[in-house]
Amino acid sequence: MISARRAPGWWRRLDVTVRDLPLGLLLLAGSFLPPLSGKGTQVGDVPTRPFGALTIAVLGLECLPLATRRRWPAVSLALVCLGFAVDQLRGYHSVAGSALPLALISTGAHLERRRKVTALAFSAAYVPLAVALYRLGSGGETASGFVTFYLALVLAWGVGAWLRSTRAAEAERRRRVAEDTRTAERARIARELHDVVTHHVTAMVVQAEAARYLTAAPDRLDQTLTAVTDTGRRAISDLRHLLDLLNPDHGTHIGGGTGGSTGGSRTPPAGRLLTLVEQTRRAGQPVEFTEEGTPTPSAGSADLVAYRVVQEALTNALKYAHGSPTSIRVRHGGKEITVEVGTDGAAPVTASPGGSGRGLAGLRERVAVLGGEFSAGRADDGRFVVRARIPAGSPA
Repeated sequence: MISARRAPGWWRRLDVTVRDLPLGLLLLAGSFLPPLSGKGTQVGDVPTRPFGALTIAVLGLECLPLATRRRWPAVSLALVCLGFAVDQLRGYHSVAGSALPLALISTGAHLERRRKVTALAFSAAYVPLAVALYRLGSGGETASGFVTFYLALVLAWGVGAWLRSTRAAEAERRRRVAEDTRTAERARIARELHDVVTHHVTAMVVQAEAARYLTAAPDRLDQTLTAVTDTGRRAISDLRHLLDLLNPDHGTHIGGGTGGSTGGSRTPPAGRLLTLVEQTRRAGQPVEFTEEGTPTPSAGSADLVAYRVVQEALTNALKYAHGSPTSIRVRHGGKEITVEVGTDGAAPVTASPGGSGRGLAGLRERVAVLGGEFSAGRADDGRFVVRARIPAGSPA
């Protein structure tokens, strides 16, 4: 016995024809209940007659095609219409007549091709049926009665068409949401890759350039090459973490991590700012670092954005003002994190190539998403200053 909890899933796995069959069987069975005899749909004024040997075949033709109302809606409608016509002409007037509006609703909702042709064929078939019923009747049914019934059938088709348009609009909305989500995710990954690759590669280029002039000082040369190696390893580690985030199975392992130092979190662990500063100092950039307050887990994405602001500012300092003093001030407050990075001196002419502006533009977008403020430009004293105010606590 299948439990009630598993029944819905089990039912959904069945073929759609099997799932639609019970409705037709229910109408067919209800038509033979004595209390409902002669209580069904009646078009025209044909006298009601008792069921006979032909009744089961007629009512079966009228009800059972509902099983195919979603798989083959046009076929289902044609068979139901045929059964309904015989039902009315024979004067059974059974509950099975309710199958016609149900078939119309399903056809309006699920028919994909030749919808206008189907509607016109159905309308054309109704005319001879109405004439035949009028002639067989005692003249009690007027033309307005036949027109009213036809309009009721048109309404049933319209309900199905409305359901179809609603379903199509919802599918389009979901498609747009999925596309927007993919676009936003690609943009986020592009920003992450830009931040990681640009910073580490810039530091390695600067360190390698400095090593060319240290051949006469083996100790300093060894330190510089060690710094290049450490920077490369750190770049590989960060890139591997980003690639782990792209893995569809990321975060599904026991503990939710991937085994890396950062696990499944996008937020840099405590102490990464100090590591970033030390790496920049080893690249030959004098950096003064001040941090006030303590990062809190409730800061959400603000910690990551603050880290990226400092990282991008130091990357630009290495590229365009290598050797110029740089000051960093990070303040962790209860409701926001403020970052200020200032670099003395102008960008030298021999600076490393680059400068697409993509980094600063990406930072502005990151901060704006969290509802913060971002600015980057020359101050009155000639220093290039990057400032950011990042509200804490947002998981975006």
